[in-house]
Amino acid sequence: MRPPDLEHATLAKVARRLVPFVCLLYLLNILDRANVGFARLRMQGDLGLSEATFDLGYGMFYVGYLFFEVPSNLLMRRIGARRWIARIMISWGIISSATMFAHDIWTFYGLRILLGVAEAGFFPGIILYLSYWFPDRERGKMTALFMVAIGLASVFGNPLSGLIMQRLDTVAGLHGWQWLFLLEGVPSILMGFATLWYLTDTPRDAHWLTDEERGWLVDRMKQEEESRRTRHNADRLGAMLQGRVWLLIAIYFTVAVGSNASGAYFPKLIQAQFAQWSTLRIGLLSALPHLCAVVGMTLFGISSDRRHERRWHLVAAALLASAGWALAAWSPTPVIALAGLCLAQTGMMSMLPIFWTVPTAFLTGAAAAGGIALINSIANIGGFFGASILGRFGLWSMAGILVAGAVLATTIGPGMRSADER
Repeated sequence: MRPPDLEHATLAKVARRLVPFVCLLYLLNILDRANVGFARLRMQGDLGLSEATFDLGYGMFYVGYLFFEVPSNLLMRRIGARRWIARIMISWGIISSATMFAHDIWTFYGLRILLGVAEAGFFPGIILYLSYWFPDRERGKMTALFMVAIGLASVFGNPLSGLIMQRLDTVAGLHGWQWLFLLEGVPSILMGFATLWYLTDTPRDAHWLTDEERGWLVDRMKQEEESRRTRHNADRLGAMLQGRVWLLIAIYFTVAVGSNASGAYFPKLIQAQFAQWSTLRIGLLSALPHLCAVVGMTLFGISSDRRHERRWHLVAAALLASAGWALAAWSPTPVIALAGLCLAQTGMMSMLPIFWTVPTAFLTGAAAAGGIALINSIANIGGFFGASILGRFGLWSMAGILVAGAVLATTIGPGMRSADER
């Protein structure tokens, strides 16, 4: 087989084997993390919590997440993706289901913190895992395909959540939101056990590839790793403390504020605009911004790979998100408000697959494992405050924060981009 044909055949086989599976895992992850945003439509009143108290509880997830993210990713590199990702999924599924037992402020806060501890390392672990399998020039598209799970989780999850809460409320003496946590947590536990059987740690272990395909992929990824090490001297943990890593943390902070605020508030914002609609219909309508985001992030990822360009795609997505939040804040009619939320979600989600190609373009080895986790954990402090910022300062604050993200993204220099882009 000629080299171009061998490359195409190998990467296509890897994509078919791995990307749909990790996308499904991430879909369940997002569903279990964000379903509390939909549950709040009833849960907040049932637990007797104020708006500010519930917002703080939503953000408590990031307390455990922050402290365990870097150690988790370093452990995955040592233990292997298959076993570590399976452990994460099983533990988060159990704790997500256990949220049905929250009965006051302290049990709610405690379970949210435990969920963050259990889930820490999943997302940066998958980003690191994809960097083992796909060359730089393919990674934007593959990351985008993996991350459509964010949108799909809400496209399917919001209507499903609305249906569960509406149809199962008071069944067996349980509130609808209790059934929501139970029924949406169990699939994560089952898929955790499936991960032990299905996932492959590294290309060298991929016996589902031919010898020729496996040899080509191992050599190609080894060449890229050596190239990153030579160009950037970023294969040791000390590379995590470089200034460019902290610039990425600042950029991602703005995305984390906006995306986590949207997860906490979109159902509530849409319910306020369409006050006479049932919970199920609100769930269906809440899926629309996420459906738009699935399309947008896929197109942004493909365009970024084809043009071998990251910075200006990232800036454009951030500005689109800011414009969407501004349109929703202006909102002379419910339809315009919904259109604004669609644009905001599309822009924010389109930033993500492009953003995560940047650290893997200059970090490698232990620095990649620790650096990706460090960016995700510290920047997600924005996730802790996102709902509270929106609740206190309104939608215009989100527009301003995303403008700041766009300005920061313009400063991404050549040293933070792949050789193809430079």
